[in-house]
Amino acid sequence: MPSFFCLLFIIVLHAQTHRFIYELQLKMDSTDTGYQKYNMILDINPKEVKFYGRNLLTADSLNKKFGNLDNRHIDMTGQVVKRKTNTGENENFINIKFGYYSFKTTDKINWHISGETKKVQQYTLQKATAGFGGRNWIAWFSKEIPFNEGPFKFSGLPGLIFEIYDTRKNFIYTLLKSEELQVQFSTEDFLESNFGNKAISITEKQKQKLLTEFFNDPFSFERTNFTKNDTLHININGIEISTIDELNAQVKNMQEVIKKYNNPVEIDKAMHYKN
Repeated sequence: MPSFFCLLFIIVLHAQTHRFIYELQLKMDSTDTGYQKYNMILDINPKEVKFYGRNLLTADSLNKKFGNLDNRHIDMTGQVVKRKTNTGENENFINIKFGYYSFKTTDKINWHISGETKKVQQYTLQKATAGFGGRNWIAWFSKEIPFNEGPFKFSGLPGLIFEIYDTRKNFIYTLLKSEELQVQFSTEDFLESNFGNKAISITEKQKQKLLTEFFNDPFSFERTNFTKNDTLHININGIEISTIDELNAQVKNMQEVIKKYNNPVEIDKAMHYKN
């Protein structure tokens, strides 16, 4: 782990956004032997905490540089959240088909702090465990970094989380580095809205309904166009589709993909798809 906190306490009182960058390794399918890897950002502001993919930030930066919204990005991790500092009241953000939505959850984590410690460079990390989202988690945090926060919804320990993973190693978060921003960083264009699509507030039950509708017919928009124009040719995943039967075959393929890669962090909230 690189040395990234050398100047933290010199500028901490003046920074408006404390940014911590984590590497997230995840298995989209729990039977996978390898991992998908993402860089994720934890922004700690005076009143709010936000967690999101670095790809969202990159796309937004390019848009601002070139003055447009052409460079878009959809989160693939299902882990875009914000909350008030030192609370478990989370607002979750999700893309479903062409829509962008937010829903609120209360996520209290009951940690059990161990006396076990280990040294990582100049920092002493202490072990903590908890059950959350249907998984058992092991976290390593440092009281030397006085933020009771960590990646995703993992908060409430007396120090910043450096490492956290579930016992089956489906999800592994590792702190890479930190940055201090002298102004409070705005995520308005890519977190609270997704590159022009402002998040629509829904309930968890409505979210489940939207996901079920998407699973039942992931190409409903394309199907409507076919109904209006029977000579239409469309491209789906590199395959040219020109009949309803061909479209139906792609629906079956997409449904299998959705069921295969149905391994969210909170496995107790996983959708149970049937077809």
